[in-house]
Amino acid sequence: MKRAAFGHISFPILLLLPQLVIIAIFFYWPAGYALQSSFYLEDPFGFGSTFVGMDNYTRLASSSSYMDAAWFTLIFTSLVTFFALAIALLLAVKADKVIRGARTYRTLLMWVYAIAPPVAGLIGVMLFDQSRGNITQLLGMMGIEYRLGVNYWDTASAMITVSIWKQIPVNFIFFLSGLQAIPQSVREAAMIDNRSGTRRFWDITFPLLAPTGFFLLIINITYSLFDTFGIVDTIVKGQPGNNPMTLVYRVFVDGFRGQDLGGSSAQSVVLMVLVLILTIVQFRFLERRIHYT
Repeated sequence: MKRAAFGHISFPILLLLPQLVIIAIFFYWPAGYALQSSFYLEDPFGFGSTFVGMDNYTRLASSSSYMDAAWFTLIFTSLVTFFALAIALLLAVKADKVIRGARTYRTLLMWVYAIAPPVAGLIGVMLFDQSRGNITQLLGMMGIEYRLGVNYWDTASAMITVSIWKQIPVNFIFFLSGLQAIPQSVREAAMIDNRSGTRRFWDITFPLLAPTGFFLLIINITYSLFDTFGIVDTIVKGQPGNNPMTLVYRVFVDGFRGQDLGGSSAQSVVLMVLVLILTIVQFRFLERRIHYT
């Protein structure tokens, strides 16, 4: 393979400079400021700050409500990631076999991708509304009383359901592309070796989809942690009360509603460290099991 060569090192640096400036302004500078603020007790009106050392972090560690939010975030992220990947993979496998009306079928599955998270949350509120929601009425016919915004786990299930629904099209597109990239010769050889479609999928197709699955695993965890903010905010209607909250939403509530800027900054730093550890673990242990050839 012919490698690109530059006459002088300044030219590739010049090409990278715009991206490096954007990363410095929108990531490193806010991250550094959050780290600094986490050691101070900030005046909510901007009249000054007092150095408190690790007090903001010790306050988080002893806060039962913060631990509840952490546990809910763990459950929320695990369920959204697992079901969004599993359902999308199932739909992609079925779509890969569709011959007639394949384009229409795939378009219907992918159109949710264009919906913004707050709009998806609003649709979820309409479906799960206590008085007029279609799903609430359906559950009522089955003798199940569903109370969105009142019952903790009812609200949590609505958040999880809407978040899964919103993410399925993205996963579906990648899984379908991965399936269609498998050579026909490999599929025919697999059919000769094993007549069972289930065994062929787990022995041949699923390992070949591993690089795509690993990429989507990282994307889905990131989505569950950060990009579901609009869905959570819409469903709790800006009044979290005793309803479940993710860690990202709690940063917003404590920082912008409670004016606890130091505590909110400490939460941001903790979240940043957790995501960094999670990413290192994924690339350190899971990527070793992935084969890209």
